[in-house]
Amino acid sequence: DEAIVLDYGSPDGSEIEIAEKHILWLKFTVHGVQAHAAFPHEGLNAHRVGARLLLALDQMLHDRFSDLDPIYAPPESTFEPTKKEPNIDNVNTVPGVDVFYFDCRVLPKYDLAEVLTVVDNICKAFESVYNVKIEVEDVMRWKSPPPTSPDEDVVKKLSRALKLMRGIDARVVGIGGGTCAAYLRMKNIPAAAWSTLDRMAHKPNEYCRIENIRKDAEVLALLSVIA
Repeated sequence: DEAIVLDYGSPDGSEIEIAEKHILWLKFTVHGVQAHAAFPHEGLNAHRVGARLLLALDQMLHDRFSDLDPIYAPPESTFEPTKKEPNIDNVNTVPGVDVFYFDCRVLPKYDLAEVLTVVDNICKAFESVYNVKIEVEDVMRWKSPPPTSPDEDVVKKLSRALKLMRGIDARVVGIGGGTCAAYLRMKNIPAAAWSTLDRMAHKPNEYCRIENIRKDAEVLALLSVIA
């Protein structure tokens, strides 16, 4: 068995995705003490501590897991603060709870347990310094499967079809993760993720070009007759 998964692409259709990073989504909850903003000394501002914690995590995780692998785009592990939950509805209250999230895409050379150990050490240090309680929850923890080899038939045939049909010199890449191809790789099925698209996922005004769909269909049709 082998598979081509239309779950990743590049604007010119030249990239064939064969590898993915580990994924780790983390939820941080900082517990302080709520108070009136006119008397902040009577409380403990969880939002301020959370903001400092976010910046410390951002800096220290990037510093600790800084190796590069050029097959991936981007070539480094990424640690992005993303979602922020509301804390209070009014301006004049010192929040007692602060909740935020990180989306981490980690190069496969690293064990996610290493990342969690660094996170735990940072949080314990903040608890000691600021006298707060910090909870960390791994909302998603996903270890990437072994990559598809560039020498697999599915990659070679797709590369040949792109050259014959569209004059494209294809190249293999790795990405941050999350495609359906990864689930096939977990079953030891060689899988290549490929399509032609403008990378508008999660951006304002997502769209796809009908012309790209037509051109991709022609490549897939040619694949059916390539030995």
